[in-house]
Order: sequence, then structure tokens, then C-alpha cells
Amino acid sequence: MRILLPMDSTNTKEAKLTSLEDVKIWCQILIEDGEVKETKHADKKEEFEDYSECVVVTNDNEYVWPFIELSMLVLVAHTQRYLDDIVEAYIFKELHDLAY
Repeated sequence: MRILLPMDSTNTKEAKLTSLEDVKIWCQILIEDGEVKETKHADKKEEFEDYSECVVVTNDNEYVWPFIELSMLVLVAHTQRYLDDIVEAYIFKELHDLAY
């Protein structure tokens, strides 16, 4: 699955998940068989060649309708902020569905 993340930096060790309003760069990760197979960065989410099936946001109050209209799964990382933590939470199904 390709997951789209709004991040505050391209430095994968220090970058943190940020709100959609404050995004500095987008990160797209490909997770297969419980492993990160690929990580890409882009200034705009539309620049990725491959379709993202999921987006992870920081809270339930984010404006996510553009993603829902694209039939993307929206997951919320209430406490996870770093890439490794988000990937681990995704693999272990610890990210939350969006509360409507």
C-alpha cells in the first residue's frame, strides 16, 4: 500500500508528521509484507507518479474531503509523529479511522 504523509522536513530521521495546513513536503511510502519498500518526497502531493491509497493525518479535525473524494483511506496518528513510529503503527493496525 502507498501511504501519503504530510511532513515538516525531508530528513527522514528528524521529520515529523504535521497538519495539512503546515505541510512543507509530502512523503509517499510503499509498504509491502510489513516492510517499507520505497520512500519518495515531493513538494506537492500531485507530483507522485503512483496513486496513494491512504493518507495519514494528525487529528480528526483536518480538512480531508479532497482525499475522501479520491477514495483514499484516511487514518489518524493521534500520538505518532515520526516516520518509523507511523510505519510501525500502520503495520500493527494502531492508526485510527477518521471520526466523522
